[in-house]
Amino acid sequence: MAEVVNLRTVKKQAARKAARQTADANAAKHGRTKAERELEKARAAQATKALDGHKRDTE
Repeated sequence: MAEVVNLRTVKKQAARKAARQTADANAAKHGRTKAERELEKARAAQATKALDGHKRDTE
């Protein structure tokens, strides 16, 4: 025989699991140290500068 399940509890558990997954994803995406953020910003600026240096002047 099947186990009796409270649907309200199951829905709440599913919502908690989804919220936990979202929180983990955000922590991985945004949870960086200040030094890591500044390093990434510096590398992006350097890449942009290098790309701009290779552009041709077409006038």
